[in-house]
Amino acid sequence: MNATNGKVSTEALERRILQGSLERGLNACHECCDRWATGDRIALEWFGIGGERESITFASLRDSAARFANWLALQGIGPGDVVAGLLPRIPELLTVLLGTWRVGAVYQPLFTAFGPKAIVDRVTGSLGSKAKLIVTDPTNRSKLDGIADCPPVLVVDRTSSDTKGFATVMGAQSATFEPVMRRGADPFILIFTSGTTGNAKGVAAPLAGLLQFAVFLEDGLDLCEADKYWCLADPGWALGMYATLTAPLLLGHSTVLYEGPFTVESTVRVIAEAGVTNLLAAPTVFRMMRAAGADAVAPIAGKLRCITSGGEPLNAEITRWGEQTLGRAIHEVYGQTEMGVNVCNHHGLNQVAVAGSVGLPSRGFSFAVLDENLNPVPAGEPGVLAVDRSRSPLFFFTGYWNTETPAFRGQWYLTGDTMRQDKDGYFYFISRNDDVITSASYRIGPADVESAIIEHPAVAEVAVVGKPDRERTEIVKAFIVLRPGIAANDSLILEIQEHVRARLSMHAYPREIEFLAACRTYAHRRLMLES
Repeated sequence: MNATNGKVSTEALERRILQGSLERGLNACHECCDRWATGDRIALEWFGIGGERESITFASLRDSAARFANWLALQGIGPGDVVAGLLPRIPELLTVLLGTWRVGAVYQPLFTAFGPKAIVDRVTGSLGSKAKLIVTDPTNRSKLDGIADCPPVLVVDRTSSDTKGFATVMGAQSATFEPVMRRGADPFILIFTSGTTGNAKGVAAPLAGLLQFAVFLEDGLDLCEADKYWCLADPGWALGMYATLTAPLLLGHSTVLYEGPFTVESTVRVIAEAGVTNLLAAPTVFRMMRAAGADAVAPIAGKLRCITSGGEPLNAEITRWGEQTLGRAIHEVYGQTEMGVNVCNHHGLNQVAVAGSVGLPSRGFSFAVLDENLNPVPAGEPGVLAVDRSRSPLFFFTGYWNTETPAFRGQWYLTGDTMRQDKDGYFYFISRNDDVITSASYRIGPADVESAIIEHPAVAEVAVVGKPDRERTEIVKAFIVLRPGIAANDSLILEIQEHVRARLSMHAYPREIEFLAACRTYAHRRLMLES
């Protein structure tokens, strides 16, 4: 069963979204900053870890981006070169991003939790970016010590007057720099996949991807001019680069950054202080809110117009909790580094949101669920989710950086995700292909088991994996964080196991359960579980 959600005229979309032309020339800094730099239009609402708050205009970012672009040009960095940013969520991150784009270079985000090996794999390794510069802060600087062939490093120190640091070199540059024109096929973001189901692979998003980013925010999130928008995804990952930074700025909309680590208290405070009405976050955020109790989120109950979850599977129980406690159902969406977010329970379209489903295809995309022979499977049957490239004009992925792309099979791009599609066209995530647990000949989707476990009233967070087993090939193992005040014991293990048997099946229950003391993000959980 092939699913396409509406046709899209890329020419009309380009005329409406962009000032430049994908064919004749455009610049990402101009599209995401310069053209909005009128009056006091706000680009960034920044909340510091120490309680600081800054509102930064597009005009200010235009000038700082030009200064950084002038400095980059003096270093011999220009069109097509890569600049890597190992930076926390601070305002200078946007200056580095936009200045890199202004000279026609490619920005590579590096997640600040990466260690030296992860940086080597993504920058200096055989498949790395070979970046010409790494911009970082004092906290992360030491990670670069000892890296062979490390490129030059520029340090952003907000507390120092270092004569060789970012503030000093910026102060010596002009606030005028003509944006370098590029074309739609030229890359402007280079971001590596997480590496949780194989080696990390580089995805070079071309400027043509700007159109898909805009469709996601307009149709998927229903972002309106009156909204206060916050996407909690870290800019070190794809969702953060695409939806926290690039897409809202492209539409001339402000975005929110909070410097500190996630806590329920800080998240509720920022939502309340910024007046956030349109929120996008990972399910882990909502699960931790649920675990904290209704009183903890009472200040924002009824204040959010649109709530969206992406980056990992969302359980139907959390969707229902959002409607009951926050006053709005949480809409789940699906995407990948390779293609953006393009299966949604769309807020901006006249569609029914279905709890437990990742939704329907976005405009400009055609999907199918295929068997091993690339034939569509019947409704309700599992298979690999595939993009029909011949019918998906907003699909921007053309291949991995410096390596082959086996995911291309003729007209199809195989996502590597197992899904099923119901008779109404809605897609349901089952697992990554590499995540499927094979136990005594049964194929078990971790997401299904996680969804059952999270419904138990004692559970705050859960991650499920397959553990090698001599008799069964694999057994289901669950790592669980309990809600506050709940004690871990053998009786609770038996209770959770019986809970899964009753709700899912006799063969899919977790034969092993390990309790953890703290909650982790989805990416951290997967990395931890596979280590």
